[in-house]
Amino acid sequence: MKSSWVGALCLALAASLWGGTYVVGKAVMDWVDPSALIWLRYALGVLALGAVGLVRRVNWRISARHLGTVVAIGLVGYALSIWTQFVGTEWSTAQMGAVITSGTPAFMVIFARVLLGEAITWRRAASVILATLGVMVMIGLGHEAHSREALGGLILLVAAVTWGLQSVLVKRVPSEYSSIVVTAYAMLVALAVMTPLGWPHMPHLGILLGHTSVWLGILYLGVLSTAGAFLLWNEGLRRMPAGAGGVYFFLQPLVGTALGWLVLGETVTASFWFGALLILGGVALVIREPESSESSARWALSPSKDGSQDS
Repeated sequence: MKSSWVGALCLALAASLWGGTYVVGKAVMDWVDPSALIWLRYALGVLALGAVGLVRRVNWRISARHLGTVVAIGLVGYALSIWTQFVGTEWSTAQMGAVITSGTPAFMVIFARVLLGEAITWRRAASVILATLGVMVMIGLGHEAHSREALGGLILLVAAVTWGLQSVLVKRVPSEYSSIVVTAYAMLVALAVMTPLGWPHMPHLGILLGHTSVWLGILYLGVLSTAGAFLLWNEGLRRMPAGAGGVYFFLQPLVGTALGWLVLGETVTASFWFGALLILGGVALVIREPESSESSARWALSPSKDGSQDS
């Protein structure tokens, strides 16, 4: 199977798993503080990735010259971006969170141009615009935000920018390293950073012993939407230009809203389905991007400099 199609499948699956995060996370945060929940997500994620790495016998060594980039991914993306996403969602609304974080692909296109020299093709620009319009139509705008919601919106904007940056930083790690190793080490960095914030809230988790549904939600967030989705996202970005791969992020609010309809019984209007068509149209644009456009936007690190090979 062509590498770009494998990358597209990985990115689509990752975004779909994250779509369930809004539904599950909103319910779990009724019982668990956001900082503690992030700590639990990464603790479970590291354990899951470590087990997979041992089974697959991956090489866990990373050169010192590339370690800084992995640490930056953990700090910027896994720690700061996810923490601001959780806090912003708690302070605002799920709809506002979906709308604001949908700006991530646009930031990915910009960072990919600045840091990697990727071309901004008409297909990538059009796909971002089309999918952004789809999210706005699907969710609906126009409600007046309270001061707390407005602050939550600013925090969510930080989440969108930082996730876009870390998604491009992943492209600067040579593909000679397994995505399992890169994701696990970056997650360890985030786990260390979140420990002072999350650990003080851990004693309160004793009240959850009789709530199986809450622990199942935590397992979903830690194993599937953290270890699994982060791994799929990193692997997918390695197989596609960052500017083109970012549009798959728009599947997150689409899946999240659909799950809210199916699982929580939330009302879904005709605008949702129209917006969904716009989002899928944006994804279709980059899926059908010619190979020549993809090759012209290859990431900056060449095999001759670091010994890496394209996936």
